[in-house]
Amino acid sequence: MRVHEIPVGKPYRLDLTATVLRRLSTNVVDLLTPDGVYVRALAGFRQPVIVRVAQVSNRDTLSVAIEGDSRDDAAVLALVGQMLGAKRDLAPFYAAASRIGWLASLAHRMRGVKPPRYPTLWEACANAIIFQQISVRAASAIMHRLIVNVGQCVDADDLPVPAYVFPTVERFRQEGDERLRAAGLSASKVATLRRVAEALESGALDASTLDRCTSSDAAALLCRIKGIGPWTAAVILLRGLGRLDVFPGNDTSIASNVALVAGPDRCDIERVLDALGPQRGMLYFHLLLARLEALGDIGRPSFT
Repeated sequence: MRVHEIPVGKPYRLDLTATVLRRLSTNVVDLLTPDGVYVRALAGFRQPVIVRVAQVSNRDTLSVAIEGDSRDDAAVLALVGQMLGAKRDLAPFYAAASRIGWLASLAHRMRGVKPPRYPTLWEACANAIIFQQISVRAASAIMHRLIVNVGQCVDADDLPVPAYVFPTVERFRQEGDERLRAAGLSASKVATLRRVAEALESGALDASTLDRCTSSDAAALLCRIKGIGPWTAAVILLRGLGRLDVFPGNDTSIASNVALVAGPDRCDIERVLDALGPQRGMLYFHLLLARLEALGDIGRPSFT
């Protein structure tokens, strides 16, 4: 195991950023230990690697311990920094949020959260599709079963729970529909996931191509795949490509989360989005944190 440090832009809070990335503490891929260390098993290298990330007190760095082939360390560190939003500058968001009363209060409480990203476009697509039109808890339960049934469990003897690698495209395509349906996926979502997997393997869908597009053009490309609509495309762009200029609208949970934060006063969400401009995606993460705060799930150790 090698230990490295990566710089972060202040303000930074690992507990909030990891919480947004995993959504609920029942997530079996993105883990938080009782002492606040973020643990993740990652594929795509010479062999699966396990990273353990801790925030170094009184320093503007994250400590990253890597277990795996040392030849991959540079690539692993770059990926971890991207996943945890280490270099993202949110000064424009804080400036805009300060002019919106209820959001200013929320942003102050959650100051230091950075926009996280899934490590691969496939993982972003899979999460967005599975979380379509159902509650966070229901989707998380389905994701849990899918990962345990299809994902790869890697040895990490010092962890209180198993560490799983998110199922790769290849591994997913090898699974039969019955096994995927047994995890709780509907037939339509299985079909959409298969179309995405095929597009990624054929090169018809490619992260580098999307990176070169404007957000509106990238969303249009994603929406060419049957089963991906504007909401799903926005979530993929926000959580998979770090595009803060998108906001997943037409989400029933948004209204309830806004009401939770803003109180009984009517809130014109479109005016808020206009005021936030290209930083509007941060509203999505803050509203999620507000809901998780109400549930007492911010920074909660995995499976406690």
